[in-house]
Amino acid sequence: MEKIKCDCGHLNPYGTIICEACGKPIQEESPDKLLNMRYEGTARRSQTYNTNAVDKIWNFFSSVKVGVWLIVITLIASAVGTIFPQQMYIPPAEAVNPAAYYEKEYGFLGELYYVLGFHNLYSSWWFVLLLGLIGVSITVASIDRGIPLFRSLRNQRVTKHDNFLKKQRMFAVTKRPEDEEQFMEEVLFRLKEKRYRVRREGNSILAEKGRFSRWGPYVNHIGLIIFLLGAMLRIVPGMYLDEDMWIREGETKAIKGTDQEYYLKHDKFTYEVYDNKEERFSDALNRVQQPVPKNYQSDVVLYKASEKLPGAKPDLSKVKDYAIQVNKPLDFDGYSLYQVDYRQEMSAMHFQLQESETDEKIGSFSVDLQEPKDEYDLGNGNRVELQGYYPDFYFDSETKKPSTKTNTPNNPAFIFKMFTPEKPDGEVAFIAIRQNLDPSGENQYKIAFDGVDTEFITGLTVKKDYTLPIILIGGIIFMLGVVQGLYWNHRRVWLKVKDEEIWMAAHTNKNWHGIKRELDDITSKLEMDKLNDQQEQQEKA
Repeated sequence: MEKIKCDCGHLNPYGTIICEACGKPIQEESPDKLLNMRYEGTARRSQTYNTNAVDKIWNFFSSVKVGVWLIVITLIASAVGTIFPQQMYIPPAEAVNPAAYYEKEYGFLGELYYVLGFHNLYSSWWFVLLLGLIGVSITVASIDRGIPLFRSLRNQRVTKHDNFLKKQRMFAVTKRPEDEEQFMEEVLFRLKEKRYRVRREGNSILAEKGRFSRWGPYVNHIGLIIFLLGAMLRIVPGMYLDEDMWIREGETKAIKGTDQEYYLKHDKFTYEVYDNKEERFSDALNRVQQPVPKNYQSDVVLYKASEKLPGAKPDLSKVKDYAIQVNKPLDFDGYSLYQVDYRQEMSAMHFQLQESETDEKIGSFSVDLQEPKDEYDLGNGNRVELQGYYPDFYFDSETKKPSTKTNTPNNPAFIFKMFTPEKPDGEVAFIAIRQNLDPSGENQYKIAFDGVDTEFITGLTVKKDYTLPIILIGGIIFMLGVVQGLYWNHRRVWLKVKDEEIWMAAHTNKNWHGIKRELDDITSKLEMDKLNDQQEQQEKA
């Protein structure tokens, strides 16, 4: 579309309402209507072009209403995500099958919650898409408004068209003084006294201050875009990691998220409580009447794996020893290992093979609950086969068979087959906690519980966050924009000597009371008529 040429000679983009240079209204609406100084009356792409698909997409995202609705939808989604716990907060034993957990705990709503992805809300594709759309909306809206505003403020001239001055909200006409030059010099002095930047062209003056405040909202937008970018980068591999890992005493395990480059050996777990005999704590501890933890500590060794062939055992080199405590993480290569939890778990169960009627001991054996054997030789022709192992036993009512909820030995159960010289074909026994069943009811031998070994398992969180500095920078920039736009305002004063009169007009983007009070002080010292608020006069009329 062709540009619009003003009487002053300036070429304005199609759709401009007020000439960018002289301020002459290009689209006259009503003689009494004040000028709409929003974006300086410049042409915005979204209000000018609407012919092809690109224009329609641009206009859609440049709309403030669209941006607000996207933010509202995101806030609603975030609120819904707090109704039930996120997957990272459900019990570790249940995290193996989160779908079953949500359905069991919360019924149909829990199942729907899981299906819609609210269990991992902040890393779900549709939530990240919402953040991306908000970022696109902010970017498009900023470009659509910011570039025309910048061009208009850069091109503004000192001498303005008469209609531009008359249609400003604050306007006054004063009789021309006898000594015009002395008057103009005094005007320049008074404006500079108020810290205005002043320009003069012949018999016209433009005074301006606080223009930088106009860019406050756009600085806000830049901060928000950087903030959203940091949040979206959390789904990029290698940028963000927040994983839980459980490791037993004596166990060496690859650290999650390190691509098996780093390994951790758990040497010892220390659990200490406060002594209620200590005078400093005795009163408080006696009120609580239960042990109060003093220290959770995992003594670990960090190893780094050298390059290895696929399937081969890694060659580990020691990096360092460290005692991980609460708020004292192990830091290495951008990763941090935090002490967050612990539990005491059964590691082995001891059994005896006995004669059913007399309880005479035939032999004993122990079952490692992590790596049970298939067969246990008790000597003298006696042996026991492990035909079924259920670490977290429950009876499945649908299949009518024993099953396990998880691989964690919370409630172990076993199916043993006992072979003795007297019973070479074997006898079957089902053993669980407080259960010793003889399926046939005719067994000559039985297996009796003979003790249990327990061990500490430490719960660690593996964290890595390269997005936090980006989010922090975005937040700082956003707050700078808030301060910039909130505590300053863009004020302009135009003065023009015309025939036997002096025309004076003023505009500000906010705080009209402040600029009126400031200009009243100037006009009183210059013995000029005070500027009238034409909008108030129109409202009263």
